Amino acid sequence: MNANGKNKNKTVSVHLLYTLFFVAAGNFLYALTVKLFLLPAGLATGGTTGIALAVHHLSGFSVSLFILGFNVLMLILGFVCLGRQFALTTILSTFFYPLALGFLDWLLKDLTLTEDLLLCTVFSGLGIGLSLSIVIRAGASTGGMDIPPLILNKYFRFPVSMGLYLFDVLILLGQAVFHRPEEILYGILLVLIYTAVVDKMLFIGASKIEVKIISEKSDDIREEILQQLDRGVTMLSGEGGYLHFSTQIIMTVVSGRELPKVEKLARSIDPECFTVITRVNEVSGRGFSLKKEYK
Repeated sequence: MNANGKNKNKTVSVHLLYTLFFVAAGNFLYALTVKLFLLPAGLATGGTTGIALAVHHLSGFSVSLFILGFNVLMLILGFVCLGRQFALTTILSTFFYPLALGFLDWLLKDLTLTEDLLLCTVFSGLGIGLSLSIVIRAGASTGGMDIPPLILNKYFRFPVSMGLYLFDVLILLGQAVFHRPEEILYGILLVLIYTAVVDKMLFIGASKIEVKIISEKSDDIREEILQQLDRGVTMLSGEGGYLHFSTQIIMTVVSGRELPKVEKLARSIDPECFTVITRVNEVSGRGFSLKKEYK
């Protein structure tokens, strides 16, 4: 095997270990959140855990064992309907989460951090949202009730987000039989919190600022950004909407610390330049996630 092949295999192995570590970490955090906050407070919630809590209340069946069995069933369904690749990315979550929950239940026994229902709701939402985000950003799935919405989307084009909300609402309504109305309202708040956390976490990253500059002296500004700030630029072709004159638009991405330098540099060359500044959530590629190359 040549050097390129060895390097490629090494990169694949590192990426696989990275994925496995974060999938395991996310599922362990999920199990810890359920053990410390969700179960002690008796909160109503959605997903596989919500179904397990309902079954436990009605029959006394172990929550962790039910989740394990249900996850395996959903894994088989996902394999049949969504393919082998999906099943492979989900298999660790399928087994690790219920096993971690069972282990923590044995280790921590009846440990209770707080009996305040609002605190348990807030920290359950934060913990579940963070753990789901870790697993999703690792490129995997938590399995369980994540799978039915994906199947509906594949065969009926039903939006995944709508499917998740629909199943969560149905599961919460199913628990309304043995929960007080107040507890169901806390359950809805829990779902809203972890949904909001997931939305925020999925867009978190190395936040940068995109700057677009329209000027008659675009070549001079471009040269100064390249020389003084050592930042790459992209030249875009534009046309004035009123006079229809051709113009060059300078686009560059900089850090918040570099923004004042860009503005000062552009204004010093052309005080009348038109500047558009936009915050972007994440940037990847040469000069950011990859090292710079000078040619």
